[in-house]
Order: sequence, then C-alpha cells, then structure tokens
Amino acid sequence: MSDFSIFNPKKSEKSDENQDAGGLQFHVDHPDPGIRRVRRRGARLFRTFSLRYFDFLLVFLIVTLNIIGILAIGSAEPEYQSRQITGMIASLVVMVLAAGMDYRRILHFGWFYYFVAIAALLAVRFMGDTGGGAQRWVTIGPLRFQPSEMAKVLLILFYAFFINKYKERVRTAPVTLMGIALIVPPLILVISQPDLSTTIMIFIIFCVIMFVGGINWKLVVGVLVVSVPSAAVLFNMILQDTEGKILDTYQRNRILAWIYPDQYQDSYAYQTINSVMAIGSGRLLGKGYNTNEISSLLNSGYISESQTDFIFAVIGEEFGFLGTCIVVLLVFLIALRILRIAMKASDVSGRVIAAGMAAWIGFQGFMNIAVAVGLIPNTGIPLPFVSYGLTSLLSLYLGVGFVLNVYMQGRKR
Repeated sequence: MSDFSIFNPKKSEKSDENQDAGGLQFHVDHPDPGIRRVRRRGARLFRTFSLRYFDFLLVFLIVTLNIIGILAIGSAEPEYQSRQITGMIASLVVMVLAAGMDYRRILHFGWFYYFVAIAALLAVRFMGDTGGGAQRWVTIGPLRFQPSEMAKVLLILFYAFFINKYKERVRTAPVTLMGIALIVPPLILVISQPDLSTTIMIFIIFCVIMFVGGINWKLVVGVLVVSVPSAAVLFNMILQDTEGKILDTYQRNRILAWIYPDQYQDSYAYQTINSVMAIGSGRLLGKGYNTNEISSLLNSGYISESQTDFIFAVIGEEFGFLGTCIVVLLVFLIALRILRIAMKASDVSGRVIAAGMAAWIGFQGFMNIAVAVGLIPNTGIPLPFVSYGLTSLLSLYLGVGFVLNVYMQGRKR
C-alpha cells in the first residue's frame, strides 16, 4: 500500500501506543501541520509516476537518436561532444522528474509559464548576446542559453492550460481570437532577433495545438482558403522586393539561393550545395565514422555549422544512406509515438501537450533534413536530439517528460 501513517490519523493513533524496551514512546507520526500539508501536496504531485506504465519504448527511441547525434557531433566538433554527453545526462534527470509530476497540477500555473516565456524573450532584446548576425542568446554568469527554445515548451504548457480552461468555448470566435492574440507577442519577439525559422516553428506548434484543442472546422477551412493564395502572393512580393521591406536582405537572398543555387554557389547556397555533396558522397554505407579520407568534405572544412544546422550532412557522409534512413525513421517513430499518446490521453490538456511536442519534433526534424538535402531554403534550425545545443536538448527532454506523464495517466484510466 502507498499510504503511510503520516497521512493516516488512525494509524498515527496506534503508533503512539508502541513503546521501546525502556518504555519510551515515539511520537514521530505527529509532525507539524504545516509540514504535513507540504508532504501531502508533494505526494499528490508525484503520485502519478509508475514504472509499470512508463513508456520505455519512447525513451529508447529518443536516447538512440541522441546517441547518434553525440557520435556525429564528436566527428564534426570533438570539443563539443563531452558537453553534449553532460547535457544528455542532465536532460534525462529532468525528463524523469517531469514524468513524475502530475501534468494537470503543473498546468495550474499556466499564466506563469506564458509570462516567463515573454520575460525570457524580452531579456534577449535588452541583454542578449549577438552571434552570426543574430541576437538570440542570454548569458547569466557561466550559463548561456537560448530563450526561444525554452519558449516552445513553456508555450505548449500554457496553451494546454488555456484550452483546458476554455474547452467548452474553444470553438467560439472570442476564445479563438484570444488564443491568436496571445501568440502574437512571442512571435514578434522571436522574429525580431531575427529568427524566422523558430518563428515559423512556434507558429506551426500553435496551429497544431489549436486544431487538436477543437477549433471550429469552418475557421480552419476559411484560413486555408485565404492563406494559400496569400502565401503565393507574398512569396512573389518577396522575390520582387529588392529593398528588403518585407524580409531582411539575407533572408531574401536565401530564398533566391534556393531557387537559383548556381548563381549563389559561393555565398548563400554554399552550405546547402556542400551538404548535398557530402550526403551523396557517403553512398550506401558511408565513409566511416570520423573518417580520415582526404575527399571528406567535413575534414576539408566545406561544411560550416556542421555540429548544429548541418549535422545531417555529417551523418550522411560518414554513415551513408543507411545512416540517414535510420535518423529519419527514428524522428518519424518518435513523433508518431507521441501522437499515439495524444490520441489516448485522458483529457484535452494531455492531448495538447503530446500533440504540441509531436509537432515540435516532427516538423522541426523535417525542416532541418529538408534544408540539408536542398528541399527548402536554408532556415538555420537544429535537428531535434541530434544537433548540438544544450538549451534545445534540455527543453526537448523536459517536454517529453510531461508527455510520459500524460501516457502514464492515460494507461491508468
């Protein structure tokens, strides 16, 4: 039984009668009432954890993908490998702790998560570090982190709280407009860094969350009818915008480099062209881990940002077509597994958490791989659980921890 005498008055009365050999009574079963309340709350918070219902398969898939990433990072930038291993260990601890927390009780602080996300993004604007032409990081003492990655999981938790609170009225226009209005400030703060790829990713997560939350189908159809032709018009305007009024000049040039790679092969298309060449040169089985071949594009320094945005190119060159297929399959299976958890969640907030994490991992994984093989313009977005980045890794594992709790509670019911 899970009940202790400290939570059971009847057992406490009996325990007072027990004496040791010297006739001394023990009164340890009657702590201060304040301590008793704290213990009860703590017990309720962690009472949903159960190894019997723990999703070991999901954790196995994620850890396997993470280990592949650590190997690739060690080949791309060896000095980052030990940091990523440390980050993985710390993230696993965070994941287990999050898995033990009752997600429904955690969601009571929904507005707190929203304002923390906004505050962190504002900190980037006023005290952020600049690197690579963008201001996306904040340094506090020895700690350097990227708030936009933290904002993803915080916003997922907030919208799980928001949709659960207004679940009876989520189909109405006022609630829908409120949800849209609340996502605008973080989107503006992220795109101003500038970070267009993360802005797109947060918007995709938001759309999936609202869809799963039960948004009105008529509104979805209406938005699609308007947005698809509008996107085509906007794309044409971007191509004609030589003065950079719509997008920054470098963002427009990335789109042009994607359409006309030969004209930008020494500048904006440089990374993508070399990435495609590296993946193709790996053929079926690759050139071998940490290869010393002179023909290696990685060793020759032709793949920039190889430990982050173009880690997939490293995997393609060293592990070949087989290695890239394993990575794609793992990302797909992880997203699919989390979607399955969303379908079997016991309430709408659990579905939103799981669906948001599935969208994050699945769509971001697709975007990174699509950039590496030249299917979409260079967006500069990491591959989940594979690319180097401690903030991203910790945030992903934290979100997965809450998904595991959703799974456990769904199984119990």
